Order: sequence, then C-alpha cells, then structure tokens
Amino acid sequence: MEFIGLEGGAVPVLGFGTFRMKEDECAEAVGRALAAGYRHLDTAEIYGNEEAVARGIRSAGFDRSELFITTKAWMDDLSPSGVTKSLEGSLRRLGTGYVDLWLVHWPNAAYALRDTLAAMSGLAAKGKVRHLGISNFPAALFDEAASMARIVCNQVEYHPYLAQRKVLAAVRSRDAFVTAYAPVAMGKVQGDAILQEIGERHGKTATQVALRWLIQQPRVAAIPKASDPGHIEENLAIFDFSLTDEEMARVHGLARGERLIDPDFGPIWDEE
Repeated sequence: MEFIGLEGGAVPVLGFGTFRMKEDECAEAVGRALAAGYRHLDTAEIYGNEEAVARGIRSAGFDRSELFITTKAWMDDLSPSGVTKSLEGSLRRLGTGYVDLWLVHWPNAAYALRDTLAAMSGLAAKGKVRHLGISNFPAALFDEAASMARIVCNQVEYHPYLAQRKVLAAVRSRDAFVTAYAPVAMGKVQGDAILQEIGERHGKTATQVALRWLIQQPRVAAIPKASDPGHIEENLAIFDFSLTDEEMARVHGLARGERLIDPDFGPIWDEE
C-alpha cells in the first residue's frame, strides 16, 4: 500500500467505497476487503450503511487504530446543531469514538459555510474527528472552505474521462488531496481500448490501469467500490507496477468532460 502524508497521520491511497451497498452485502464486502488488505473505508450518513460497515469491521477482527475511516455529513442540515447531530449519529452507528476523515457531502448555500466549518472544527478539537474535508466542491468553493478551516481533502468524481484540472490544482496548492469517487467511471473503463492496450503491456486489466493512473498522481486517492471477491482483489493489485510518463499522458488524453454524477442540487461545476 502507498500513502498520502497528512499532518499527524497518513491516508492509504486506495480505499474501499461502499456507495449503494446495504446490509449484509455491505458487511460481507467490507470484511472481504479488510481481509484482502484494504485499510481505508469510505461511507456516509446518507448511504444508510454505517452500521453494516461496522459489522464488517468487527467480522474482520481489526483493531480500530489500524483503519482509516471516512464518513460524510449529509447536506440537508449543515447548521452547527445539524452537523453535530450528524457526527454523533455516525459515530454511534460506526461503533467508534472518532472518524479519521469527516466530509461535508455536498455544498448547500442555504447554510453559512463558515458556521458549518467552525462547528466541525470544534468537534475535531474534541477528538471526535482527526481530519476535516469536503466533497463535491468546485475549485473556487474549495478555496473558500480551505480559507476558513484546515481542509485536507476534496472528494470528487474523478476518472479518465473527467479531468478535474482546476480542482486538482486548487487542492494541491493547499497541500490537501483529492479522493476520486467513481474512479473507474462506473465500469466504463473496462471496455476502453487504450486502457486495455496499456494493461496488456503490464499484464493488467483496464480497470487496474485506470486505478494505477489515479493513485500515481500526486496527492490523489481512489475509492473503488466492489462486492465481487474477484473485483476486490483486482482493484487492490495495483502496487506491483507503474505507468510510464507516456502511458500516463495517454490516459490523461482520454478526458472528455464526461460527468456521471450530476444531481439537480449539485453546484455549478468547473468547466472541463
């Protein structure tokens, strides 16, 4: 495993995503992922699976200190009392006294961002959160947030078909990192001829090439989701090869502004 350094710690560059996983499927997948070697788990209040994630952790028998757990406060109430309630619920469901990374899941202009982040920082000061972050924030809004609190992460959709150049530049300028969700474009990379060609050179799949491309970039982590045992192992097997500069450039060249997650309540995205 490779890591991104953080003040007072480090985050594994490859995490295990749990979006849309529920109940036993989620618990079993988390247990398999931990047994395979993952130590970074990503969940969220709105996913409704924090308790299942906790069951998966218990089934694997790992000590809490060995894990990096991320969860997120939903956007419906980002008032100081709302985020406090959100964190308390997440900690209870996860069965832990703290989370390693806590994110604002989506921006919501109905709430003053300064007040939201001040409340979150106060909870971090009490030891309930190790690091603060945000998710789905365009570059300018990330900069605004980072001027108000120590923000270490912006979790955004990022894969070979969506460049995210402005977000990456903003995050790196603050010595933060990007966590890429939907890192294999919801499976679209599997049929990509260029990724397949590059993979053949290394004895790897197109999916593995896409993930390697992400985590080989400075200050980028990725959280692929998988429930199939074979895919869990496949996604993890990306630390025994590297892409050449030419191969990295070819994958960057696949960007076409294709955004797969674009809800009505989302922000105005950066132009790609």
